[in-house]
Amino acid sequence: DSKMPLLSVPKEVAVGTAMLGVAFATGMLAGKRRPPNSATYTGTGTIGKNSPLRQYILDHSLREHPILKKLRLLTAEHPWGRMMVSCEQAQLMANLVKLIKAKKVIEIGVFTGYNALNMALALPDNGRVIACDINEDYAKIGRPLWKEAGVDHKIDLRIKPAIQTLDELLASGEAETFDFAFIDADKESYNEYYEKCLRLIKKGGIIAIDNVFWNGKVLKPKKDDLAAQSIHRLNEKLLRDTRINISMLPMGDGVTLAFKL
Repeated sequence: DSKMPLLSVPKEVAVGTAMLGVAFATGMLAGKRRPPNSATYTGTGTIGKNSPLRQYILDHSLREHPILKKLRLLTAEHPWGRMMVSCEQAQLMANLVKLIKAKKVIEIGVFTGYNALNMALALPDNGRVIACDINEDYAKIGRPLWKEAGVDHKIDLRIKPAIQTLDELLASGEAETFDFAFIDADKESYNEYYEKCLRLIKKGGIIAIDNVFWNGKVLKPKKDDLAAQSIHRLNEKLLRDTRINISMLPMGDGVTLAFKL
């Protein structure tokens, strides 16, 4: 009978499959012996801040306004300089602001104002960033540079709890008049910030939420880590939220883009 038995395979395929199996097993063993390059990746698999690969990204994509660079270097000298949004992430925010032709932007968590400056530079002359923070001392570092860049008239800094500012905007009839929001403040309030921003943003607008990885702690949030728990709960909620489309990006400490439907 010339028919091939049901379970038989041509010799070349069998040899090839066996070789693939050996290669896979060797790769697995080699993988155990050689962990991922720690100079490039953090324990959570994201690109580390001091990674040569991150430096490559900056060298090959960062187009930083000279005054932005000045503010970044100034912020780096601050004891809390690490709180600043990553410069490649700020550039993405500015590009998104340009892409959707935004005019009205909300920023929750200003710090020294690097991201506010970046977005203000991207906005038209009549554009506005409502910048919310509770600490004016940090913002004083950036203020002179906002002026130097000629965009200080576009940044409306409000020093009070952000929830209060958001409530004031809603009360004054500004629901669905904003194009873009960036959330990067106290993590325990993230859900409340998100809900209020969603009311303030137009359909087609974008909410960007920073630190959605919380340095990998969202993988197994500890009971006493309220920040990690809060972010993890919001991440799970956003996945199921039918009011938006989402993209979670492994950039900086993780950023989720929520596109209002």
